[in-house]
Amino acid sequence: MTAIKILSIDGGGIRGIIPAIILSEIEERTGKPIAELFDFIAGTSTGGLLTLGLTKPNSEGRPQYSANDLIQLYETEGKTIFHRSESITDKMSHIWRRKFYSDGIEGVLKKYFDDTLLSQALNEMLITSYDVENCSPYFFKRYKAQYNQDKHDFLMAEVARATSAAPTYFEPLKLQSNHPSLPYKALIDGGVFANNPTMCAYVEAKKLYPETTDFLVVSIGTGKTVHRLKYKDIQDWGIIQWAQPMLNVVFDGVSDAVDYQMRQILPKNRYYYFQTEALNAESTIDNPSDTHINELKGLATEILYKQASELEELCNELTKKTVHEK
Repeated sequence: MTAIKILSIDGGGIRGIIPAIILSEIEERTGKPIAELFDFIAGTSTGGLLTLGLTKPNSEGRPQYSANDLIQLYETEGKTIFHRSESITDKMSHIWRRKFYSDGIEGVLKKYFDDTLLSQALNEMLITSYDVENCSPYFFKRYKAQYNQDKHDFLMAEVARATSAAPTYFEPLKLQSNHPSLPYKALIDGGVFANNPTMCAYVEAKKLYPETTDFLVVSIGTGKTVHRLKYKDIQDWGIIQWAQPMLNVVFDGVSDAVDYQMRQILPKNRYYYFQTEALNAESTIDNPSDTHINELKGLATEILYKQASELEELCNELTKKTVHEK
């Protein structure tokens, strides 16, 4: 039986250029777009944006964007997405309100996704978000959007905005719903519970393909910070001091835990994880400077070099037929 091929992409803001570069290399080596290589794609935050970008159809029903196109998104649009209005540039104001207004990111998402709906995506997918008013995770899924458009179908731009609404960075998305008892959802970045959505993707794929026993899973990270918090420095920290570092702790901790779980579940040749632990403390998710972009591109190149044999093995596996190919 043909293996179900799953791709999962971590959250990480501007650091999404790292998985974009790795995916571009995979496209170049295989000669196929990501949407044709995988059966199921999952993403959180910037990974969700990549998931939607790679599966958005053009007028001919083919992927509109290559992974290389999305590398350019980070290079050309990063400064627009993470642009601070003059009214919130004061460092102290960030304590009391979000760091960025949403007009920048919403403009970029509208430009790239226009009026395309989730139901039109080329692949089955899962995009993570969290509904703060209902205190529960919310997953955007293509098959649900196709099955019940009134209740579960939304614009790709809205989905990307919801999964990217990182606390302290952007305001939550108030997403209007046609559900009579729940007229809207208040959504934030899915990274608060699944910055690495690989396990969510694996479980969902097993539900979608219940007869399948062979799964090939590819997980791509956006880098881990190496800024260690020393006990003597943090022992008296309160809410304000912990607010920003806690996001890194949650994101990195979740990603490591999921990687551990997947390694216990799947054999080595069925699970591939591409990640770097060489991020420095200044490599924040909202730094779109040319210097930082170049550093991230260098880290992606380093991953490709260090994990070259795994990448070659993976590309050989990926060129085998997916379930939706004849």
